[in-house]
Amino acid sequence: MSTAKPVSEWRDVYDFLDQVRLRPGMFVRDGSLLELQAMLYGYRVASEIHGPEAMTDFEHQGAFAEWLWPRLGHNHARSLGWAVEITKVAEASGRAGIDLFFDLLSEFKAERSPEAR
Repeated sequence: MSTAKPVSEWRDVYDFLDQVRLRPGMFVRDGSLLELQAMLYGYRVASEIHGPEAMTDFEHQGAFAEWLWPRLGHNHARSLGWAVEITKVAEASGRAGIDLFFDLLSEFKAERSPEAR
């Protein structure tokens, strides 16, 4: 399990997400996945402006979304984005959306790891 790290030690978006997972209330108001999705979009925009450009897996049609749709029973991308769709599934099952997001993120990362290939 990750431990809390200062921002100066974060290397990429996944380090940021590790910190959010540890302390979601500190980063994401009310555990809102829409807010987290907006933060990830801001991360991408800031990296484009300040360089080096860092494409993230969490864009509307990024790698995470493409991986996610079949798992949620969708044949194609949903116009409202991954945050809304995960929240819907989580609410239907009585879970917090942010908890389901991090479970799905763990699966996504495991499947993309070099050891999984």
